[in-house]
Amino acid sequence: MLVDGVWNAKWQPVQATDTQGGFVRQASQFRNWITPDGAPGPTGLGGFAAEAGRYHLYVALICPWASRTLLARKLKGLEEVISVSVAEPQLTDQGWRFGENFPGAMRDELNGATYVHELYTLSDPHCNGRATVPVLWDKRQRVIVNNESAEIVRMLNSEFGSLAKNATLDLYPVDLRAEIDALNDWLYPNLNNGVYRAGFATTQVAYDAAVRDVFAALDALESRLADGRCFLFGERLTESDLRLFVTLIRFDAAYHGLFKCNRRPLGAYPALARYTRRVYDLPGVAETVSLEHIVAGYYSIEALNPRRIIPGVPDLPYLN
Repeated sequence: MLVDGVWNAKWQPVQATDTQGGFVRQASQFRNWITPDGAPGPTGLGGFAAEAGRYHLYVALICPWASRTLLARKLKGLEEVISVSVAEPQLTDQGWRFGENFPGAMRDELNGATYVHELYTLSDPHCNGRATVPVLWDKRQRVIVNNESAEIVRMLNSEFGSLAKNATLDLYPVDLRAEIDALNDWLYPNLNNGVYRAGFATTQVAYDAAVRDVFAALDALESRLADGRCFLFGERLTESDLRLFVTLIRFDAAYHGLFKCNRRPLGAYPALARYTRRVYDLPGVAETVSLEHIVAGYYSIEALNPRRIIPGVPDLPYLN
């Protein structure tokens, strides 16, 4: 992690634990918003107006949080407005790295960084904490706008107006906002972060609690989708679907085995399996998914896989 702008020690997946030995995720540091006129958003400072070609998204295809932002960019039709760089999937001792050592990964042609943490210190020379993806970058000011995926998704959904080719798609419609917020607040600790709480637990008590939450959540979601609805709120795709999909598409490839969430595979949930395929088949979604990156990336985490032996990509029947 970064200490006063200097990379300190080797990368570790767990930086903090609670009193029960449970995994605690670091809060995002950069919380500015892009807005249509550059006025301040709900958090942070102003000065970031929505403009074509001004912003850049740094992501890793293994990361579900980064993949949310890629999905929003793709579904809203912002590919020609916001450029993208993809980090290599294998986590190094200095965290995320740019390069061409893995198919689909890229060099950082914009800033010439080798590691994502260099972007953080370029933006703030005294930055502290982990250097995570996604990173939404302002090419003009050469600073990080935001590194909180939930806020980036909402910016991409609402702040670019007619610059988005699919401007009519609203992932956060006014009439569903209270319900979306409530579902998101339930999804995050129980499933999205629940799998990480299981995989990175440092005590049996913390692990048992996390796995119990994960499968209770999957059971509840299976029941919710069993009525044949297309998406979590019926026929309308929302940001909650993006949050759920990025976890489900990684479940059998990483969380079921490596993260020890092995009570049942996703295929044991017929409605969730159909739902995963339905979202995957939406135009452009499959382009944001790389099972090769997901498997190689998660299994490169030394704390979970000390010998870093990478298994093959699993055959997921619900995607065939």
